[in-house]
Amino acid sequence: MRAIPTVALLLASLACHAETPQQIRQIYVAEATSQQAGFAPSAKRGDAFFRQRFAINDKMPTCASCHTDSPLKAGQHAVTGKAIKPLAVAANQDRLSDPAKVEKWFGRNCKEVVGRACTPAEKADFITYLSEVR
Repeated sequence: MRAIPTVALLLASLACHAETPQQIRQIYVAEATSQQAGFAPSAKRGDAFFRQRFAINDKMPTCASCHTDSPLKAGQHAVTGKAIKPLAVAANQDRLSDPAKVEKWFGRNCKEVVGRACTPAEKADFITYLSEVR
């Protein structure tokens, strides 16, 4: 029973100090590990998640609907037409550098595209993929 508050405090502490994609990924890895023993993030699963088709929204059935087939390229929001900077860290150094922004966009995009909140494991995999894609 004490483990949950301890994990929450640890995650809050990590979030305050996260400034790199690797540090932000570790927040989600810690959370995923508390739910699934032995969890290890995977760029391959992150890539599959990026390309997965969800039946929730016809205009945005995949992440690639707005972010193109390559996270190294700029995209455009499928509904508003607003320009979107590349997702990949290699193409956008500012990407995945602010934990509050990362969580905000996961919250919004997971709801719109996936139709639910993304799991900590999905977030860790996604960040791993975006950090490694070249």
